[in-house]
Amino acid sequence: MNQRETWATRVGFILAAVGSAVGLGNIWQFPFKTSAEGGAAFVFVYLVAAFLIGLPAILGEFVIGRRANINAVEAFDRLKHPAWTVVGAVGLLTGLWILSYYSVVGGWVIRFMIDSATGAYFSTPAEHFGEISVGWAAIAFHAGFMAATAVIVAFGVEKGIEKATRLMVPSIVVMLVGLAIYAFTLDGTGPAYSYYLSPDFDYLANNFGSIVPFAVSQAFFSLSLGMGAMITYASYLGDDDSLPADGSLIVVLNTAVGLLAGLVVIPLLFVQFGDVPGVAAGGGPDALFVGVSQVFADLGVAGRVLGVAFFGVVLIAALSSAISLLEVVTSYVVDNYRYSRPVTAFGVAFAIFALGTLSAWNTAWLGWFDSLAYGVLLPVSVLLVVIFVGWVYGPEAVDEIEKGTGGGETFATAWLWSIRTYVLAGVFVTLYLGVTDLYAAPPIPFL
Repeated sequence: MNQRETWATRVGFILAAVGSAVGLGNIWQFPFKTSAEGGAAFVFVYLVAAFLIGLPAILGEFVIGRRANINAVEAFDRLKHPAWTVVGAVGLLTGLWILSYYSVVGGWVIRFMIDSATGAYFSTPAEHFGEISVGWAAIAFHAGFMAATAVIVAFGVEKGIEKATRLMVPSIVVMLVGLAIYAFTLDGTGPAYSYYLSPDFDYLANNFGSIVPFAVSQAFFSLSLGMGAMITYASYLGDDDSLPADGSLIVVLNTAVGLLAGLVVIPLLFVQFGDVPGVAAGGGPDALFVGVSQVFADLGVAGRVLGVAFFGVVLIAALSSAISLLEVVTSYVVDNYRYSRPVTAFGVAFAIFALGTLSAWNTAWLGWFDSLAYGVLLPVSVLLVVIFVGWVYGPEAVDEIEKGTGGGETFATAWLWSIRTYVLAGVFVTLYLGVTDLYAAPPIPFL
């Protein structure tokens, strides 16, 4: 087996980790979930979850990856706990499940980038989205996105990702800041900021069982937790990198991008729909596409240029996320079964494409796939990692977290006990609420 690569720079690793989820995780999912789950009440729970649960959990995945210095599935065997290899397998399968419908949304991004150039959606953005988001056209663009992902993975992605994300993440931030400023100038956005920034704790109390699992799982999703991606990325780290410092910065940057995306999409939804019930009704998979597209339509010719640029940046971000998920299983298969990288990448991509055709054919399927990922798969995967790091690998985990920090024994011990106690409890409660909410939700679309 070839010697494992390392990141060229610390900045490269941080931006690659941020880029792993900053595309659709924060720009599409975060406003979508926020508008559908009570606005600031959802944001409040999400912020608590990201820093109190997400940060310790991402450090747990970093510990596994760097300590093992190998792919997410084999990591547990190399750490001399082969029975826990199932944890890596669950993460890998969770990532592939998510990528199957994530790719469909990536196809929508490609279509809207093209249609921005032609102005095809300018007259009726909502109706246009309804026409192109399902059926054969959606399947075709889903195939295009998945093929683009496979091509990049087939030729290797470490150096490409590191170089691309140096431009990608700042570009996304600049574009979102500009759109947020524009949204602030629109009439009728005052109630939107109240809805987005002022939590209604009575609403939170009355909808606790629905908001909490989605908010905590959004923290997992936006940090690429429970998918094997962070274990894989950390396996390329050197011992002199500070895991707590890098993890903290990644959480801060991811959270900031999500909040910034909300400052764009939520006000635009209010302008379009007029009130909170309207926002909730519009807070589905189309929230980003319809809300932002209306801005471009109002700008005329300039909107075409801005639309191509915006959806182009989102596409790059989405691809970096998809690449990280496809790379997890590709590297595992190549390492263990000696199939060529191109054959493996395209073979796995085709299987994911086939599964994703359900979501491309009918958005009810996409919603069910997403609910299962948020309510069950991500919490289960993170829960298994937390149990392993906290109660099986504890002393070794403390030793690993101290590397590159210049000491940090007090922090490492506090981190371990946070993993063993409230993080474990929080993830377990999230799983329980997610299963309960999914059980009460509409049945599988074909039933």
